[in-house]
Amino acid sequence: MAIKLKSAWELERMAAAGALLTEVVEEVARHIAPGVTTKELDQIAHEAILRRKARPAFLGLYGFPATLCTSVNEVVVHGIPSDLPLQEGDILSIDVGLIYNGFAADMARTYPVGRVSEEAQRLIQVTEAAFWEGFNLLRPGYRTGDVAHRVQTFVEGHGFHVVREFVGHGVGREIHEDPQLPNYGKPQTGPRLRPGMVLALEPMVTLRPASVVILEDGWTASAGRGNLAAHYENTVAVTEEGPRLLTGVLAAVR
Repeated sequence: MAIKLKSAWELERMAAAGALLTEVVEEVARHIAPGVTTKELDQIAHEAILRRKARPAFLGLYGFPATLCTSVNEVVVHGIPSDLPLQEGDILSIDVGLIYNGFAADMARTYPVGRVSEEAQRLIQVTEAAFWEGFNLLRPGYRTGDVAHRVQTFVEGHGFHVVREFVGHGVGREIHEDPQLPNYGKPQTGPRLRPGMVLALEPMVTLRPASVVILEDGWTASAGRGNLAAHYENTVAVTEEGPRLLTGVLAAVR
């Protein structure tokens, strides 16, 4: 495992990439509504990234065919944008990355489409809150297992379930770097966190226990019909002063 520590100069450039990505996600979010197709949202994201003189990080990555991952209802991650319109009561996870001036940023959110059930709304809220639980431990001296265990116990304490097939990861000049950052694990295990590490912490949570299945398109990761999945991700730097949010809005801390 080769963990790349970032200099102060590199962190500032990653922060610039993260700020642009946050704008992109907010622009996409404004268009999420019943009747809109995920392919339309993908086009909005693509154009928004290009306008900011950045490039999509996911388009073509390992062969992925779109700029935006659009995962509806039981789909956990890697949903491919389509011409199917969103329906009232759906939940939609969007996951997107960009490269700006040689540095990557990665971010995901889950949104209600119109009015959703109380359990769907609670799933979305608990998934976001689980991120902040883990975020608070992204400090020098802790280990990745400490963060993972905090996320897992928080999610399970609220009656939901963490996805084990997909994990968070390092971010830098590449969208995926070492180390891996699972959403489950044991305290005092895994690499020790050090200043200069940049990590994508991304709880993925399901309503009911699930073994995630990849559908025939080779990408769509489903938790099973009738289940629901939510996803919340930010790119975070480990610093001497504590965790530094590089995507998203820090004022959203609960």
